[in-house]
Order: sequence, then C-alpha cells, then structure tokens
Amino acid sequence: MNAPLAPANGGCRTAPVLKERGQREVFCGLTGIIWLHRKMQDAFFLVVGSRTCAHLLQSAAGVMIFAEPRFGTAILEETDLAGMADAQVEIDRVVEQLLARRPDIRQLFLVGSCPSEVIKIDLHKAAERLSAKHAPHVRILNYSGSGIETTFTEGEDAALACMVPVLPETDARQLLVVGALPDVVEDQMLGLLKAMGIETVTCLPAQRIDGETGVGPNTVFALAQPFLGETHAALERRGARHLPAPMPFGDEGTTAWLHAIATEFGVSEEVFAAVTDAPRARARKAIAQASEHLRGKSIFFFPDSQLEIPLARFLTRECGMTAIEVGSPYIHDAIHGPDLDLLPAGPQISEGQDVEKQLDRARAARADLTVCGLGLANPLEAEGLATKWAIELVFTPVHFYEQAGDLAGLFSRPLRRKSLLKLEAAE
Repeated sequence: MNAPLAPANGGCRTAPVLKERGQREVFCGLTGIIWLHRKMQDAFFLVVGSRTCAHLLQSAAGVMIFAEPRFGTAILEETDLAGMADAQVEIDRVVEQLLARRPDIRQLFLVGSCPSEVIKIDLHKAAERLSAKHAPHVRILNYSGSGIETTFTEGEDAALACMVPVLPETDARQLLVVGALPDVVEDQMLGLLKAMGIETVTCLPAQRIDGETGVGPNTVFALAQPFLGETHAALERRGARHLPAPMPFGDEGTTAWLHAIATEFGVSEEVFAAVTDAPRARARKAIAQASEHLRGKSIFFFPDSQLEIPLARFLTRECGMTAIEVGSPYIHDAIHGPDLDLLPAGPQISEGQDVEKQLDRARAARADLTVCGLGLANPLEAEGLATKWAIELVFTPVHFYEQAGDLAGLFSRPLRRKSLLKLEAAE
C-alpha cells in the first residue's frame, strides 16, 4: 500500500535523548479548553481558579463580553483561599446555578487550576457527589489543567483520559479515532475511511455525549494527536488496542496513518490506492509550492506542544529542511516512536526543558527558523532570529491531505516575511 519506509540511516528512535528538568516556558493545560469547548457541543468547562485563569481563557478565546461560551471560571475569593468558606458547599452552589441556567449541558468538567491545586480542593470528590445527584441527565467529571501539573496540550489529554473510564462498554469491532480535530478535518478523515469500506468509526471527543462512542476488547484506536499519553494508557486499561503510526501530517504521515488502519481492517492495496491517490497528489503539489522557501533551511524546536517530533519529520522529509534540535515536553515511545523511526538522524532530541540552557543552544545554532512559545518569540526576533509561534500549530487545521500545503505554509511565511523585510531595508 505504498507505506513509507524508514530512512537508511536508521532514524532517531534509538538516538540519545537530552533530558532536561529546569524552568520551562509553556502555557498551562487550561488552554486546551479553548478548542475542546468548541468541539464538544453539549459540554461545559468550569475552571475552579483565580481571576488570572479567567483572564487567560477570555483573552485566548477572544470571546466578546456578551457571548455565552461553554466555559467559565468559579473564581476563588479571599475567603476561599483563607479557608473561611467551605469549598465543597461553594462548588455545589455554583454548579446548581450553572445547570439551572444552562439546561443544555450534558457533560460538566470541573477543571483544577494552580490555586485550587495549591489549597487542595478535592474536585474529584465534588465530581463524584454531583454526578450522582444529577445523573443521568448530566455527567460530571474532573481533571487538572493546572500549570503546576500540566503543560499546554496536556489539558486535552487529561480531559479525554477522565472520560475513558465512563465510556459505555461495547463488544463491537470498531475503530476509535482519538484527539480533537476541527469538524471539517474530521469530516475529511471519515470520508476517506468510509471510501475504504471502514464505516464503524467513532471519535473521542464526540460532539455530543449521546453519540455512540464506547470502548471494549474489540476496539482498536488511532491517535490523531501526539500528546495523548494518559488517554492512550486509559484506553489500553479498558482493553482497547493501539494502532501505532506516524501522525497524519503531510502526505507521508497521512498515508502511513491511513495505511495502518487499512491493514488492520483488511483493505486491499487496490482500494487503498483508489481512495488515496488523488488526495495524495494534491497534497504533494501543495507541499511543493508552499515549501519553496523551506528547502535547505534549518529549524530548531523548543518543547511546547508535543507536536514537535511529527512536525520535524514532516519538515525534513517532505519540505527539505534540516532539524538542528527537536525538543518535546514528553516523549512517549508508543506514540512518538513511528515518527522518530522516519526522522532522519542528526538533530539533538531533547525531552523536557531548562529554558536558559536551551536558549543558549538556540542562539549558538542560529537556525533559519525557531519554533517556540509566545514568551520567547519576541526576544528572539529582536536578536535577528525568525520564529514561529508553536501555539498556532495547535489552533490551525493541519491534519491530513487537504491541509498539508497549509501546514507547510505556516512555516514558510515567517521566512518569506524576513526576506521581504531584508529587501525593504536594502532599498
């Protein structure tokens, strides 16, 4: 089925990994609410936190003051922090008010934050108590989005992992696709799988709780996002089996991801080719056009989203770039291994972060493009380095064939901008 082969030099799966444990520069896991609340149409995310948490979510989501999004913050006041109020009573009161106002809520997530973690509010206990009271109409779960406990994309991982234990049991032979995708991208993926004859496909998260998402011993699951380590473990505990594959970024990654599923479900080479040949050709053409400014350029990844390894594989193999360092907050062999197999040997692979040490390496390397968080981008730009905001790669549709050119374009634009600025300065 034209599955891509590992490079002759053996890839990076067995390469030495630089493990760093120091100060890190990433958003907290609350940020995942911004895309999850749009995906899950009957869910509400109630953050038990401070005004800072509320301002973060409000500004990150760009929600106007008169909008009514599917998230909010139960703000901890001075009496809460001083232990003068009963936190459990207060949570019950806020939840009752919320459910009375929003009867459309079917899933309510109590989300821990740095303040609630520090003063040790037991949100798990609250979720169990409230879920028993409001079942079966509302399912109440909890997870931590605290910056103490989680980094940027781990918020989604924690949210999905807390859902897995309460998914219905099923004996059906099915494919479960795990990871939040924009609706248009999910529809494209489901269309490709249906065209291959694979129709028993469910998604986690689903748009609504009353969907048919279940899990059991005949469930096989494919991850659409590389940052779902806890969810991966939770699904395996439920008896589901993981289909390891590169992440579906670009032509090669998408084809390999679909190939793993097609092999599992007995799709013939002829059918696989008939379904994928045309979109593959479109993807290759779009990548070639968008990567004109990328060929021969170098790239340096700070650890941020756990997308770094599959993106490095895409950029080096399909866009002609050279990776100097590929940093990731965490490296999970069962998830990142297939991409590491394909990533050409050479870059420093690093896990975790000691930001000052990594900044020194980035400055010494002076890569043509540095992928990093918002807090590091402006200072590095001031030093003459072209940068790419890592957060944009999570918020932008980048999966599968039809988005492959857009994905390459996200990296080429900063380099084109820098070239234009140089030309203007020369004039």
